[in-house]
Amino acid sequence: MLRIKRVPTVVSNYQEDETENVSRRTGCGRNCLNKCCIEGAKIPLYAFKKLNKITGSKGLCCEYENSVPPVAFLDSLLLGEWEDRMQRGLFRYDVTACETKVIPGKYGFIAQLNEGRHLKKRPTEFRVDKVLQPFDGNKFNFTKVGQEEVLFRFEANENENTQFIPNAAFDVENSPSVVAINVSPIEYGHVLLIPRVLECLPQRIDRESFLLALHMAAEAGNTYFRLGYNSLGAFATINHLHFQAYYLGVPFPIEKAPTKKIITLKDGVIISELLKYPVRGLIFEGGNTLQSLSNSVSDACICLQENNIPYNVLIADCGQRIFLLPQCYAEKQALGEVSAELLDTQVNPAVWEISGHMVLKRKKDYEEASEENAWRLLAEVSLSEERFQEVCALIFEVIDTVDAENTEDSSSMPEEHGDGCEEHGDGCLKVVEARNNTTHSLPVTGTKECLV
Repeated sequence: MLRIKRVPTVVSNYQEDETENVSRRTGCGRNCLNKCCIEGAKIPLYAFKKLNKITGSKGLCCEYENSVPPVAFLDSLLLGEWEDRMQRGLFRYDVTACETKVIPGKYGFIAQLNEGRHLKKRPTEFRVDKVLQPFDGNKFNFTKVGQEEVLFRFEANENENTQFIPNAAFDVENSPSVVAINVSPIEYGHVLLIPRVLECLPQRIDRESFLLALHMAAEAGNTYFRLGYNSLGAFATINHLHFQAYYLGVPFPIEKAPTKKIITLKDGVIISELLKYPVRGLIFEGGNTLQSLSNSVSDACICLQENNIPYNVLIADCGQRIFLLPQCYAEKQALGEVSAELLDTQVNPAVWEISGHMVLKRKKDYEEASEENAWRLLAEVSLSEERFQEVCALIFEVIDTVDAENTEDSSSMPEEHGDGCEEHGDGCLKVVEARNNTTHSLPVTGTKECLV
């Protein structure tokens, strides 16, 4: 049983103001991840075995069934190292002291009171009206974090078998992917997965990086450990490619929502539409291989990026189910379409909030938290039915649907929700039918520029 020892939080060297005089130290003086300090460093390496397909409720691949990984990835490595950093005082505050409760109601939204997090959290340093923006090395990025904030490297093993090397040399030339703490956590075990950190990739999904995130979900092998992604314009605060992840021992409300199957792609990937939930979205699951599932989702994300549509992604069920959620809250804010009541909460609905974990900044909002209030906020995040259909049209234009099975009558929706399909359940299905019956593209009407 892992136990948390609460200790006072101290500010480490790598959290100091960047204007401080650090000439007294070696390199840049911050023992950072950049090339000025990282040469010759040794950081633990978890080299995972590439999975072909995830099977079973615990996310374990059939190839793992007869073997034991060298270290328990989630319990012993990730959470154990995270607690070690907590005892060292590397976090800005003690997240385990934050009040948390499950809100009564059908979906069980989770509310957390985290007063002052928005004041301690690093501010956004880029425009929020462009989903794709170039990397800017002058702004904060993850090469500037201290090496002590890095828990381990996470990379595929070319020799196939999973290995754990406690003191592996940091390969600067090959730009390793790393797992680091989030110094402003919102939950236990909150970490960042930073693909190819030294390549300084901007916050935009690509096929290789998304597959890495799915492998991390599979290695954790626990349905209560999820990964999330926020695009620029959908409340990402750092323009350096990263995924977030943490452990929360209850189901997210979005995971409980009914879905309606839209289509099965030729590689076995099933795409469904989220029903009876305040935010409209698509769910990807199945697939003949982990790579095919990953490619379908990443291609959809790339489509949204290139059309300047902000979005969030939740990787659930050990990588077996992915929620893709285009959103427009920042756009509505800029247009003055969000009520003062909601703006006063100072809640920025990113992937965790959209999934049902509401991080609240004010005691009043926490005490008055209800499913109705959570629903009201998230409804402002969602695209309208018409706009959602237009976005679906763009996505299905780029995803390979050749020889796909159109499954109008198939639904994974529980029986008790069977009378609500008309609400917005057939929208994407109509888009797919239209796409299959025409040789012309179905563009989004109006401008493709975000209106922020």
